[in-house]
Amino acid sequence: MDNFLSSGSNPTPSEELAVHLSDAGWQVITASRARSRFLKLLDMVLTAFQKRDEYSIAHISVFSGLAFIWAETVAWVLKRLKKPYVLTLRGGALPEFSARWPARVTRLLRSAAIVTAPSDYLVEQMRKNKPDIRLLPNPIELSRYSFRLRFIPKPRLVWLRAFHKVYQPELAPQVIALLTEEFPNVQLTMIGPDKDGSLTKTKEMAAVQRVNERVRFVGGISKKEVPVYLEQADIFLNTTSIDNTPVSVLEAMACGLCVVSTNVGGIPYLLEHEKDALLVPAGDAQTMADAVRKILKEPGLAEKLSSGARQKAEQFDWTKVLPQWEKLFEEVLETKHP
Repeated sequence: MDNFLSSGSNPTPSEELAVHLSDAGWQVITASRARSRFLKLLDMVLTAFQKRDEYSIAHISVFSGLAFIWAETVAWVLKRLKKPYVLTLRGGALPEFSARWPARVTRLLRSAAIVTAPSDYLVEQMRKNKPDIRLLPNPIELSRYSFRLRFIPKPRLVWLRAFHKVYQPELAPQVIALLTEEFPNVQLTMIGPDKDGSLTKTKEMAAVQRVNERVRFVGGISKKEVPVYLEQADIFLNTTSIDNTPVSVLEAMACGLCVVSTNVGGIPYLLEHEKDALLVPAGDAQTMADAVRKILKEPGLAEKLSSGARQKAEQFDWTKVLPQWEKLFEEVLETKHP
């Protein structure tokens, strides 16, 4: 039996794992879908306590900031209940958070039966808190994403992320503005829900840059719609200032888009410059525009990046990752814990 503590609306990697485990025959209990932070934490704690006779192992996603308290609290409850738990590190800001709160982070991580991370970046950065962190990547359902090799790419760009300041969405319209003179038919589709008012700021930036008619704002979409929108573009922009192993980038790679991404956090551990993506410094619109220009003009580059991206994405298919999760949980269940 498995108790899986997760959260989110559009499926997160944790929630998708819960679904796949359930389909594979595991009994899964999830918490919490509440939007209120207080109610989310309350549901996690109550679920862990009230359903204590219905599960044998728990899983907790660990984020930085206020959300770290949720993990600490739920772990404290599970420890009192003598339930073993697995922690999964989420979010590219965890190394900085750990530097500020080393004792707290170390205490939590070393209390777990096993700690996993979805990227080599987090494994390496958090090793000082727990030396034996295991790599288990964020998977994708590869069959959902139709691959199209980009031989001769068109200046059709797409951005897919939540509108939040850490993802620097305002950079994307600036990139488009720098491309309009050379590529008069350049277009950008920006997809994602607004989290902190960044959507309004991005629209304002598009107006300032005079590219309103070239930038389409779609809003949040369902997971099923993602491949449809990605298929319509040839180049994927990832403008973030903090990152880990973003599923949106993996989705773009699975579809064969040419990825241009900032070189931050876990990105250089995921992408290889000029093999499956072009990497640029964070916050530099000119360099990002130059990378897009290079893809559009250099013969053979788009085909190389598109093919390389698909090959990399194939390593993250659920059929390869789920058995690793099952083996891990079975290992925990077979181990006696104090």
